[in-house]
Amino acid sequence: MKSRSRAQYIGWAATLAAVLLPPALALAQALPETAPAAALQLPRDLSPWGMFMAADIVVKAVMVGLAFASVLTWTIWFAKTVELIAARRRLRAAIAALEAARSWTEVTARLQGADDGIAVLVRAADAELRLSADAMTADGVKERIASRLERLEAAAGRKMIRGTGILASIGATAPFVGLFGTVWGIMNSFIGISKSHTTNLAVVAPGIAEALLATALGLVAAIPAVVMYNMFARWTAGYRALHADAAAAILRLVSRDLDRGAFDQRPAERRRGVTAAE
Repeated sequence: MKSRSRAQYIGWAATLAAVLLPPALALAQALPETAPAAALQLPRDLSPWGMFMAADIVVKAVMVGLAFASVLTWTIWFAKTVELIAARRRLRAAIAALEAARSWTEVTARLQGADDGIAVLVRAADAELRLSADAMTADGVKERIASRLERLEAAAGRKMIRGTGILASIGATAPFVGLFGTVWGIMNSFIGISKSHTTNLAVVAPGIAEALLATALGLVAAIPAVVMYNMFARWTAGYRALHADAAAAILRLVSRDLDRGAFDQRPAERRRGVTAAE
């Protein structure tokens, strides 16, 4: 009885092996062929350049725009830095010359032919002195000269800060532009999930990484733009303060010569100068 039961068990095992072994062998032979095909469909280059090349056309356009904004930011930084440093250096030298001058005639002789900011202030003050040759009251002349110099100072500040508004625009909009590229790329990734009918992370991760690269580029463009805009705002305020110092030095010189009566000696010559200028 025991030998028959053992023989039956052996027969059942042989029958089960004959039934299950062929499908298992067929599956084992199919796996090496399908796995490399699935692996070839996945992008392998996840470097920034590789992700850019594999991105959607809209995401590519966003990345190119943000890269251009970053280049523009650094170009403005270089140009305005050179301009501001040179202008402040000239202003300091001119203020030193104004402080060393003893009379208005000496100042006009020193700055004759110059075309920098201080020379413009001196010419404006001298023009007002010529126009006021027949109304040479100390308070009125100084008030009119101060009005001219104040407007020239405001114009110089506007000229120096020109172009930095682009930095403010880039700093305010670049993160949102990058976010738009990210939203578009993730939307495409979800569309790919629905088409492939799989939630495997290896399939959707490259598309999400390409989308997040747009946000990273937006931050790369925005952060330096905001920092540079604030820096130029402080530098421009310092530049206007130097202009105010120069205007104060000019007013002091004019006030001294008014008290000395230097402008009352030859009023007829000054009136002829005004007539010739007109």
